[in-house]
Formats: sequence, structure tokens, C-alpha cells
Amino acid sequence: MNFARDKITVVGAGQVGTTVAQLCAYKNLGNVVLIDIVEGVPQGKALDLQESGCLQAFDSLVVGTNDYKDTADSDIVVITAGLPRKPGQSREDLLAINAKIVKSVTEEIMKYSSNPIIILVSNPLDAMVYLAKKVSNLPKTRIVGMAGVLDSARLRTFVSLELDCSLVDVDAMVLGGHGDSMVPMPRYTTVSGIPITELMNQDQIDRLVERTRKGGAEIVALLKNGSAFTAPGASVVKMVEAILHDKKRILPCTAYLEGEYGWSDIFFGVPVKMGIDGMEKIIELKLTDEETVALNKSAEEVKKTCDEVDALLKACGS
Repeated sequence: MNFARDKITVVGAGQVGTTVAQLCAYKNLGNVVLIDIVEGVPQGKALDLQESGCLQAFDSLVVGTNDYKDTADSDIVVITAGLPRKPGQSREDLLAINAKIVKSVTEEIMKYSSNPIIILVSNPLDAMVYLAKKVSNLPKTRIVGMAGVLDSARLRTFVSLELDCSLVDVDAMVLGGHGDSMVPMPRYTTVSGIPITELMNQDQIDRLVERTRKGGAEIVALLKNGSAFTAPGASVVKMVEAILHDKKRILPCTAYLEGEYGWSDIFFGVPVKMGIDGMEKIIELKLTDEETVALNKSAEEVKKTCDEVDALLKACGS
């Protein structure tokens, strides 16, 4: 496969979308189409990025557009479109507004690409992936949400800072919905293979778990106008790379469940194998009773947002 010929469409030329486009180009993952409804913005950002190619030594072509025809035959579509959270606003507050945006975007994408792999970033993440699957009718392997990679990256960072150890030695696992009910997994979070339960006391672990749950809100509060974009963008690109380079990476992603972990017909954060066919396999971890209770609580909250999506789709006749 000639990786430079793969076509990656990024919907939304905001800070997350621009970061995704930039990192995909810098890694030579494929040609990039950056699309947005605002005239001139995707074109200007794409041209600026293209002009850095000779400096960053990439051969990818980067195009900005307002026309979905330019997204035709995309291999991967990353949907970042939607309003960001404001201070004090939950992801769920955004559901009704962003549902209309994601529905429209998905319909337009599917007009011109028959079988893309779609990665959702828009919040509330679990509900938006569920909505996109309903609208696109894509198989579950070809539609997935970016959440667990980001949440795990935050936990990895906090563990590294707490233990004053190399970040590259830390692996972490976060399951569940992308919100306050997410379930960081200390037993499956390690430093060079050593569980953090053997390296920290319970108070330390509880503090890092809570900080991970509030990781997005912490950045929103600090920025005061906007939300995180660098780590979310890098998290998406990790998934894109795993797919296009068929890396078979085991990553925590938002995937469609059909009985796994005791739940069906919801999108939920679980470890999956990512390769050329998208979400190739869901990995079921052995959980303690306490972990199962926490995961079920998170799934119940996600199910509520999925039910809201069904109600919205019914109201608009879809």
C-alpha cells in the first residue's frame, strides 16, 4: 500500500480538526481534506499547512474546502464539527445542538464516500457516535469514537508526574463513557509492567482517578474560552495511524457493543484492536465486582444519551 495515497477527510477546521490535519500530514499518513462551513478558513489553514511541507519533510497534499464533493472516496473521515464546551457546561448540554450538526455532516459524507471508516470526536462523544452509526448505516467495525485514547493519555500523564518517572514507561486503561462516569482502571495501569496499585497508596490513586475524570473540564476552566485540542488531536491521529498502517494496536476506543460487558446497542469505551478494517475486535477484560458496578453505572448514563438520540431522530422523521 502507498500510504501517501490514502485520503483522510477532517470535518471541522477548528483547533482539534486543524491539529488532526497537521499531525496526519507531518506523519505522511495520507492526503488530507480539511472541510468547514466557514468560507476561507479551511482553505487558508490548509494552504498554511501545505507550505510547511518542505520544512517538515512531508509529501501529503492538503486541501481546504467548503464542498463535500471534495471529500469523495475518503478512506477515513474524522468528524470534529460541533460546538465546544464552555466553562460549567457538561458534554450532555451539547447533545441537542451537536446532534443536528453531526447528523448533517454524516449524511453529506455518505453521499460521496460509500464505505469510509469514521472516527467521531464531537461531544457528547458516546451519543454522537451512536447517532452517526444510525445515520450512516455503516457496519460497527467502521465507525468508532475517540475518547479512551485521550482519557488514558491523561491518566498516563498524571501517573508520570506523580511518580516522577518517564511517561513512555506508563500504560493506562480507561473504560466507559466519555464523561464524569468514565472508569479509570488502576489494576490495568502500569509502569514498565508494574501496576500502580503497587507503586502508590490509595489516596494517590483516588486523586489521579478523579483528576482524569475531570481532565477535560480542568482545561476548559483554565482556558476560559475553548477546550482541549492538542491531546485530542494527537489521540485521533494515533487511531488513524493504527488503521492506515494496519498496526493491530490495542487501544481504548468508543465501540458498538453487542453483548460485550453485558450491554448491547450502545457505543461505549472498551479496549479494541485497531487495524486496516477499523475496529477489528473488542477485548473483554476480567473485572472485579467493584469495577463491574462502576462500568454498569457509566453504561446506564450512556444509554440515556443514546435514548435521547433515538428520540431526536424520531422527531425529525429519521
